Amino acid sequence: QVQLVESGGGLVQPGGSLRLSCVASGTIFSIESMGWHRQAPGKEREMVAGITNGGSTVYANSVRDRFTVSIDIAKNTVYLQMNNLRPEDTAVYYCNAVRVEAASPNGVRHSLMQVWGQGTQVTVSS
Repeated sequence: QVQLVESGGGLVQPGGSLRLSCVASGTIFSIESMGWHRQAPGKEREMVAGITNGGSTVYANSVRDRFTVSIDIAKNTVYLQMNNLRPEDTAVYYCNAVRVEAASPNGVRHSLMQVWGQGTQVTVSS
């Protein structure tokens, strides 16, 4: 059973910073990539940033130069450093992991196309 748990969300003033973390737990052999999406009230979920296990990154134009995604493969953990936050960054931030090779509790190996976390709230307001 693979689970993703996010942490680090909260309330911050405009111009402030937050660092989100997401840990993938379970018997995991490999993860091809991990990343972050967000969903604001009344809007569709959108990609924020992603990173492969080789370190290649992708960012939404709206966060480029303000957010930095990083990954610790050994810890199955992805981070999102968010600087110069704006009110429009307010959303629930979701972590995901793509193409996960894992084992069930009974030891059977299987592949998961995509796993999502439960989300963490980020609110940017004065």
